[in-house]
Amino acid sequence: MSDNRNTILAVILSGLVLIAWQYFYNVPQMEKQREAQKQAELLKPSPQATPGAAPGAAPGASTTPSPAPGKPAADAPVASRETVLAAGPRIKIDTPRVIGSIALKGARIDDLSLVQFRETVDPKSPAIVLLSPSGTAEPYYAEFLWLTANGASVKTPDAETVWQQEGSNDLSPSTPVVLKYENGQGLTFRRTISIDDRYLFSIKDEVINQGSAPVTLYPFGLISRGGKPPVSGYAILHEGLIGYLGEHGLQEYTYKNIDDSKIPTGEDSRGVKFDNVTNAWLGITDKYWATALLPDTNATLQTARLTNDSASDPRAKRYRADYMLGAQTIPIGGTGVANARLFAGAKEAATVGLNFPLVGFGGYNKQLGLNHFDLLIDWGHFYFITKPMFLALDWFYRLVGNFGIAILLVTVIVKLLFFPLANKSYASMAKMKSVQPQLQALKERYPDDRVKQQQEMMEIYKKEKINPIAGCLPVALQIPVFFSLYKVLFITIEMRHAPFFGWIKDLSAPDPTNLFNLFGLIPFDPIALLGPHFGAYLVMGIWPIIMGITMWVQMKLNPAPPDPTQKIIFDWMPLIFTFMLAGFPAGLVIYWAWNNTLSVLQQSFIMRKNGVKVELFDNLKSTFAKKPT
Repeated sequence: MSDNRNTILAVILSGLVLIAWQYFYNVPQMEKQREAQKQAELLKPSPQATPGAAPGAAPGASTTPSPAPGKPAADAPVASRETVLAAGPRIKIDTPRVIGSIALKGARIDDLSLVQFRETVDPKSPAIVLLSPSGTAEPYYAEFLWLTANGASVKTPDAETVWQQEGSNDLSPSTPVVLKYENGQGLTFRRTISIDDRYLFSIKDEVINQGSAPVTLYPFGLISRGGKPPVSGYAILHEGLIGYLGEHGLQEYTYKNIDDSKIPTGEDSRGVKFDNVTNAWLGITDKYWATALLPDTNATLQTARLTNDSASDPRAKRYRADYMLGAQTIPIGGTGVANARLFAGAKEAATVGLNFPLVGFGGYNKQLGLNHFDLLIDWGHFYFITKPMFLALDWFYRLVGNFGIAILLVTVIVKLLFFPLANKSYASMAKMKSVQPQLQALKERYPDDRVKQQQEMMEIYKKEKINPIAGCLPVALQIPVFFSLYKVLFITIEMRHAPFFGWIKDLSAPDPTNLFNLFGLIPFDPIALLGPHFGAYLVMGIWPIIMGITMWVQMKLNPAPPDPTQKIIFDWMPLIFTFMLAGFPAGLVIYWAWNNTLSVLQQSFIMRKNGVKVELFDNLKSTFAKKPT
């Protein structure tokens, strides 16, 4: 009766684990993916207008008055991206990696698309749009200003200022652009903007004082993002505001953290503020993309803020990362100079930088002498595992040209590294299989005395030098590898849209096939028909099935546990893991299937070496054999 109760309990618990996993992991993930696809469809540019174009003012186009610099009006009408881009003169940005434009009105960098990255695996799908101008549904831009002291009457350029263009008409890695503005009070503002062949803008601001009195100005830089963007919502990834602020170290705040903050940081703003910071950078990060302000590393920031500037009006919700340098007093006939840099692009490890002993990529982190800029990529608290995993995968990818093959090769390397420990484990398991007849005899000798069975069993284990929990070691060794690979697949842009072979076009996404519609032969979408909460249980790709089969085969290679409850759990484990991993990235499922296959081969070899018969095929045959009545 007790065994039956334990068996029923084990089955119920296994089912609850499966249901909980689907509900709290697979269902939210599928909902987010569907919502992201829906948003991508809504935001697709029309065929008549191309992101990044820099047309002149459109005849008859209406313009909307802008509020104070960097602060959109709460009741400002929302226009399409194409309409806003066509509403005023712009300077075209054209590089191998980014296209877009800079508005002459306000001199904002507010139109940027990443041409090497697409919304879907289809290379003809629209390019990723990173920055959009104010007045659109999702404004996101960078702005650089000169601020005056309170009460000063000096006129400085703001969001309404229309700059004059000098020199080159287009911004490219070989041709910087120069903008000019005269304030009518004897001050001439000159801005030189250059861009490299990746994602770095360099801004040199000069103020020439030809007036009748000295002026005091404060260089100021900001990144502004309107509205609350969708996030993946997983604890292993930070999305939101970020910065490495000198001695304060890494600062990460989600949008919710900033929303919930009660700390005032300025007029109508809440968030965090740091004073007198040196060697700092700050910005806003998404899963794969980011924007960051990169002041000179030796400059002291009088203030650095990560804020939500809509504390009193949620309709104008606007997240900002900004800094202000110390005052510059420009004498009559003198010139003030301020340098700024902006990163706006993909978080590629080779571009951002990756610090790791002996190996790694320099990128901007080393090139510009930045302070831990590699932390723009969320390697996590276990970076000492995730960074080596990425470096190994990247090295093999450069060798073979396929991240899927790289995963298979790294798995082999990991198996070789853990070979001695795994051998001890498998050798103990082989000995355990050899004593199965003795254990069966104990059950027959003491059928009603489980305590005596356990005592005699432990004596046999002691005599034969068997560790009964040794079989857990191979699984335990997989946990850090599994986690690090999952983290790398989830956070690194190098894995995004990385194909394997056949139907796997994106190793960072789940297997797109489904057993329950006969892998596409039946026009049946379980999620559309049953909803995400129930349809998620009817999603099972080919690779998760392969993984489940390899895990089941590996289980059959081992001796059955003497305890009936344990046996039931082990029998159900492959099926539970198959459903659990169905929603995981395909690269992770491929790793697990390949690792199981290598484990079966390794374990079979060890068993033969220890004189134990490999009864895999006999065990498989007995599974399907008709049980005696």
